[in-house]
Amino acid sequence: MDAHSDEKRFRQNDYRCELNAGLTRLESPMKNVRKKIQIYLLMLIVVLQTVHGFAQQNSSETTTSHQSKITDRDGQHDFDFEIGAWKTHLKRLVHPLTGSTTWVEYDGTTVVRKVWNGRANLVELEVDGSAGHIEALSLRLYNPQSHQWSLNFASSGGGILGVPTVGDFSNGRGEFFDRETLNGRVIDVRFVISDITSNSCHFEQAFSDDGGKTWEVNWIATDTRVSDNSAAVTTGPPHNSAEPNWQHDFDFSIGSWKTHIKRLQHPLTGSTAWMDYEGTSTVRKIWSGGASLGETEADGPTGHLEALSLRLYNPDAHQWDLTYANGTAGTLSIPTIGEFKNGRGEFFDTELFSGRSILVRQVWSDITANSCRFEQAFSDDGGKTWEVNWIATDTRVTDESSAVRRGK
Repeated sequence: MDAHSDEKRFRQNDYRCELNAGLTRLESPMKNVRKKIQIYLLMLIVVLQTVHGFAQQNSSETTTSHQSKITDRDGQHDFDFEIGAWKTHLKRLVHPLTGSTTWVEYDGTTVVRKVWNGRANLVELEVDGSAGHIEALSLRLYNPQSHQWSLNFASSGGGILGVPTVGDFSNGRGEFFDRETLNGRVIDVRFVISDITSNSCHFEQAFSDDGGKTWEVNWIATDTRVSDNSAAVTTGPPHNSAEPNWQHDFDFSIGSWKTHIKRLQHPLTGSTAWMDYEGTSTVRKIWSGGASLGETEADGPTGHLEALSLRLYNPDAHQWDLTYANGTAGTLSIPTIGEFKNGRGEFFDTELFSGRSILVRQVWSDITANSCRFEQAFSDDGGKTWEVNWIATDTRVTDESSAVRRGK
């Protein structure tokens, strides 16, 4: 090998050494960078896990606190303070949301009765004043799922339930809201119960047509308890024998009954499995027969049934609106509407059942002084065919004390 080759080889070795040295110098800071990135990522993971843990803990605490609040706030006895008889002084704004400042005043009585041992109640108001006579009711139902009350109002002149006003009590004050139409405009309605003592309470209704920014009070009632409940029980105006007798169609049902119920387990599925229940039913008259409230309680193979029915006579349509509620839901059904002809009552509505729109028919028949029959049927073909799913046969109890239901 000559000197030139040796020099060339040595030069190549020097280049490799320099290259290796350069790579070593470059790799060293890269290693530091990678190491720093790894440390940063580890710290970030720890921080995120810690934050997530705190978030989960706070969320869990918030959820638990919220659930505890709902659980603790069992409001089914919120209206117990009002059970009994009251003297009522009422002020009513004649033309709400028109700028009017004309008020009229009334005096009369209010009677509040427990239903379902306090989980519902019926209010009957009757007052007289310069603008005439007001006769109204409010059926209040407690919803155990939402822990709220729905207030359902009707007057004897209309015979139709209004939109439910829904809300609850907080710190001894009840606030309830709904949305309605007044003179063609959509408005918000607020109903407030306040100043509650053992012997007095205050009611206010207000309207808003600006989304709740401002409210105009249009109904103020002040109630004072009557120590002798019988002194305030209202019977309504006497019936004029010259008037049609339609509003007395349900008078046959007033009183106490033993009831036998047969219920189809799975309607509109082809099922033929029926269940039997035995129990009692109590019906009492409202507005001298222009309305009535029925309470049914029965037991059978699937447990306990608890239900009520409110029947309102509409004097303009000469028809009845029947609405129902059960003890677990705390809300009223849509009205089933109809009338009696030749001693037989037929009532219809349209509902959703298992996601499908169906027709519902209810029939009262075989009416005697001491017995009657009720049937409910569904149709999913526009009324061409009907499937009966509920049959109740009632027999009057002559000694009404024997039919007093539990909790009454």
